[in-house]
This record gives sequence, C-alpha cells and structure tokens, in this order.
Amino acid sequence: MQERTFRKQRAGVHPDFFPAEAAGLRWLADAGAPVVRVLEVDSSHIVLERVDSAAPRAAAARALGGALARMHDAGVDGRGFGCAPDDFTGQIFIGKRPMSSTEHARWGEFYVTERVLPYLRIAVDASSVTGEQLGDIERACDLVAAGTFDDGEPPSRIHGDLWNGNVMWTTNGAVLIDPAAHGGHRETDLAMLDLFGCAYLDEIIAGYTDQHRLRDGWRARVPVHQLHPLAVHAAGYGAGYGRALHEAAVRTRRLA
Repeated sequence: MQERTFRKQRAGVHPDFFPAEAAGLRWLADAGAPVVRVLEVDSSHIVLERVDSAAPRAAAARALGGALARMHDAGVDGRGFGCAPDDFTGQIFIGKRPMSSTEHARWGEFYVTERVLPYLRIAVDASSVTGEQLGDIERACDLVAAGTFDDGEPPSRIHGDLWNGNVMWTTNGAVLIDPAAHGGHRETDLAMLDLFGCAYLDEIIAGYTDQHRLRDGWRARVPVHQLHPLAVHAAGYGAGYGRALHEAAVRTRRLA
C-alpha cells in the first residue's frame, strides 16, 4: 500500500525553514516524543506522514503527558539554554519568525534576551504594545533576567511552540506537529498548552507528573512562561495580544 503523505511548500521562504522543522521533529522523536514522521525535506518543501484527526480522549492525553516528561528529561546533551536541535546549525523559527539559537548558561537571561525582547521590540514598533504597557513588561523582564525564577535545572528538550493547534489527536493518540524545538525550560511547554486551552489538560499534567514531579509553584509561574508566546503573538497579531502580554507581565511581577 502506498504511504499516505502530507506535503508543505511555500515560495520564498528562508532556505532553513523546512530543514529546521525536520530537524526539530527528528530531535524530539529521538527522545520518544509522539511527533509526525518526516519522509522528505529540502529547502523548498517538507513531506510528512499523513495523520487523520480524531476526537481527543483522556487516556491519550495522559499518555501524551508522560511522553512530554520523558522528552523533556532527555535534555540537550550538555549544551545551553537556547540550543538548536542536534546537528542542525542553520536558522530556527517559531511559526514564520526567525528565532535565536544563541546558547546561555542561565535560563532567565536566555529567556528574556532570546525569547521575549526580540519579539517585544517588533510588537512595540507595530503599536501592539503601548509605552505604558512597555514599562511593566520591561520590569517583569528584568526580574526574569536577574534569575528570580531560575531553579538550577539543566535545559530540557522542548517543543517550543506547544499550543493546542500543534497537538493533533488521532485514533492512535496525540501527535505533535510544527515544533520550534530548542533547549528550554519544561514549564514553558506546559504554559503554552495552557495559553489557548487544550483538551484534557488536567490528564496531560497527571500523565506528566507520573513521570516527573513538577517543582512546587509551577502553576503560579505559568504567566512567566507565557511571556514568550504572547510577545510573538503581539508582534504579529495586534494589540489584543499586547494587552495579554502586559497582563502576564503584571502577574509575573506579583510573584517576585
């Protein structure tokens, strides 16, 4: 039987765009993550195994949680926060936007410098973030960069763009697509799942904690880990996300 495939291509994209996606998927798969399989890739397209959607199920969500914990625990082979997938030296992306792979020893410094501020600047230039909002956001960033939320954990191998639209539910369980894979903090993936809501999120968390106990207070820190995705969205999708970014910054400052 001929293999069923899904082909993505786009004219004019950066030559690393599809290879970065493929490298991320393979890196996560190496850690046992349930990702869509890469069949072919070059600078102009990627061919993936086609998967068919099904209704989400509690058992599949719990299995996904366990797989995410194991993926995070696989780590990044001694490299720093921000590292790209193994053996990939090109440009990485989140959505269509370039994303830094500069490595840092400390999470807070990395997160602010490479994941929040670059997109915040774009959002300000696009008038999605006001001057008044910017002050609060920058003060929250200062707290994070200073190490207020650093916990000494080594970098985790994270999906990096794990909103609910990048979780496909199939008859065989959940499958992850479209990663922005890099070395980051495990709580960032969980905060992204929470950002727009995800089916059976409580079951995902239960499956996760079966494999890896989360540090006390992780739920309170969700706004900290949502600064990055909200900055990315504010950069491209308007003032509504600027307001959400500001609220997350205010909540972050209250944790200090």
